[in-house]
Amino acid sequence: MVSDTENGAPGGPADGGRAEDGPAGGGPARDGRADGAGRADTVAALAEKIRAIGQQSTAGPDLPDADRTTDGAAAEPAARRAPQPDEQRAQALRATAEVLTAGGAPADFAGAAVAELGEGAAELLRADPWAVLALPGVRPEQADGFARGLLGAEAGPGDTRRARALVPWLLEQAALRGDSAVEIGEVATGLERLGLPEPAAALQAVVEDGLVMPFQDELTGPEARAAATGSDEDDEPPTRTLLALERLALAEESLADGLVRVMSTFVPGEDAATAETDETDETDEAKEAEEAADLGGEPSGTGAEPAAAGQDQDDAPGTEPAADDGDDDGLAEATVETEAATETAPPAPGPAAWETAAAAAPSSSATALIRAVADSALVAHTGGEASRAEPAALLHAARGLGLRAWAATWTDQGRQSLAGLLPAGAAPDVVTLADLLSGAAGPGRSGDGTLALDLLIVLDAPLLDAELAATLLESLADGTRLVLSGDPGQLWSAGPGRFFADLLAARVCPAVASRTPDFGPIGELVSAVGIGELQPVEAPDKEVVILTAKDGGEAVHRAVQLLTDSIPRALGIPAEQVVLLTPGHGGSAGTRALNAAAKARLNPGPGRFGGFDPGDRVVHSPAPGVIRPGRVLDGDATGLHLELSDGTRSTVAPAEAAKLRHGWALTVHQAVGRRWPGAVVVLPDDAVAGLTRQWVYTAFGRAERHLSVVHAAGPALPQAVAERPARPRTTRLRTILAENAEPAF
Repeated sequence: MVSDTENGAPGGPADGGRAEDGPAGGGPARDGRADGAGRADTVAALAEKIRAIGQQSTAGPDLPDADRTTDGAAAEPAARRAPQPDEQRAQALRATAEVLTAGGAPADFAGAAVAELGEGAAELLRADPWAVLALPGVRPEQADGFARGLLGAEAGPGDTRRARALVPWLLEQAALRGDSAVEIGEVATGLERLGLPEPAAALQAVVEDGLVMPFQDELTGPEARAAATGSDEDDEPPTRTLLALERLALAEESLADGLVRVMSTFVPGEDAATAETDETDETDEAKEAEEAADLGGEPSGTGAEPAAAGQDQDDAPGTEPAADDGDDDGLAEATVETEAATETAPPAPGPAAWETAAAAAPSSSATALIRAVADSALVAHTGGEASRAEPAALLHAARGLGLRAWAATWTDQGRQSLAGLLPAGAAPDVVTLADLLSGAAGPGRSGDGTLALDLLIVLDAPLLDAELAATLLESLADGTRLVLSGDPGQLWSAGPGRFFADLLAARVCPAVASRTPDFGPIGELVSAVGIGELQPVEAPDKEVVILTAKDGGEAVHRAVQLLTDSIPRALGIPAEQVVLLTPGHGGSAGTRALNAAAKARLNPGPGRFGGFDPGDRVVHSPAPGVIRPGRVLDGDATGLHLELSDGTRSTVAPAEAAKLRHGWALTVHQAVGRRWPGAVVVLPDDAVAGLTRQWVYTAFGRAERHLSVVHAAGPALPQAVAERPARPRTTRLRTILAENAEPAF
């Protein structure tokens, strides 16, 4: 099994950490199998107690107060990270370094400790040494050693401070694997493995202290059917008890709230004729009321009473007194404001206008998408690479209808690709999602802080994690149309959650499935993988080549030969347009081994700038799941100077050097949202345990013109495609939507 997997966070499965939780140094791991039945009863009893504690958390998307705080180590993050004067920060760093050294930890961790725990990090670590687990990359055995260094014999495996740190740490590790919540039984098992003497009691105390949020969710889908087997129809629906970090729990609640808000506030437009008829009716009614008032009577069909005898008509009940002459300016002001609001009000095309646009669409799938958007505020759109032409057609049609329509993609390459699908001369209203939310590009913001648009089309939707999706929904005004488009077969987000998959499963909005296939041998192969089949395809022009290797070392040799010689010579695709893809960073054929071999062949050098040389192909990963490919130009005291793939230039400061890697080889998670003319997918023998259909589908789909597969996986490759669709994730979004939104179909 490879030692490093996909994402990019140190200490977890992203950068060398194991997905499994091993025994901690504070005590021997307990064998949960020895008393499995007893532990199950204990966990069940604990779930009942937690049901009462967390009952208020299951009421739906009504969010707790944003400024909620908890005791001890869970202090308000914003306050902890507030800017500090230089001298104050320097003093905090020195004090923290002394505490770290006293406990046997590297003083270099002082910066991370102050950044995470605030200027009181030294005092906090002395009082609670296990708070060091909140720092990136620190594992329980290291925290136990640090605690023993500070507390001596007092640092026992059952210390309550240890439990308070271990439970959030386990949930953070689960978040690195994509889970936004974890079943309580799994957390109890993890605590047992870490040598905690009384996991159930520790969990109850942690929940009561508010360090994590408990939820009692009703099971849905296959899980519900399996749990209900053998039960009576009158029995209560099966449930599960989940624990979640507050930030992730609130993100999914906020996300569900945003989706429901957008759908419930949507008002479809009306055709011009209908609108004119309604306006005429309203005008006639107003004239009739005015005439009746002048005659001292009442308009027909109304229940208004005449003014009392001796009472001026203007003072009659239900009427406003006439404005004084001095208020004429105010009335004029109000008129101007009303006219301005009318001028800036977004147009609302009616059904006939939408139908005309749909009929003019270039394909039947684009027609179906436009019709769905005409009637609904929220629409999901699914399909492969070729289906991206359909959101492009929708964007063009919506612009033609006068709507403020924009599209957002995950990468700059995706932005350029989508813009290229628009008709010549069309406004290129396409931005990256990061630029849209930051304000670097796009429509800008309205006075209330929401995005100034009527329709937003988000491509690559499966790549949005729960927190990013919640931020996106918060930026949309009431009634804004939102189209979420993506390939449901590809890898999910690098961060926790499975937003797009949960939305599709909840069935709360129309879902339009593209019928546009991905053509050619590569498209045929990818489509077959998507349904669980790995069959040979005819490739007369060598679009697909599959090679075997006896082990990881031979796989590296063959992959680099394809990159540097075979593909450029035989197919005319230069090496800089070919990417090597592999499951992880470590292992016999991970990115480190592949990049080292590629550098030796393509750009040998001493690595005089922190391991990099001018001309090196690199990727900068400022955040998990986000990469910026580029090439090293040179370096100096300010950092490494890069030319990025979009033509811009950037400098990576020395403090950010850890987020820079060589870029001839990438993990597949790093490659999502991008495609290359040539791709070489490497499958070493030590990576077979982590292979899934989803991974293979995504990897093969990164190639545009040529795909080479070099694998030492043997029968494990077709087995993974046929039997392991994806690694499951535990999330709550689907449940929340089921409780708060009506099914669309």
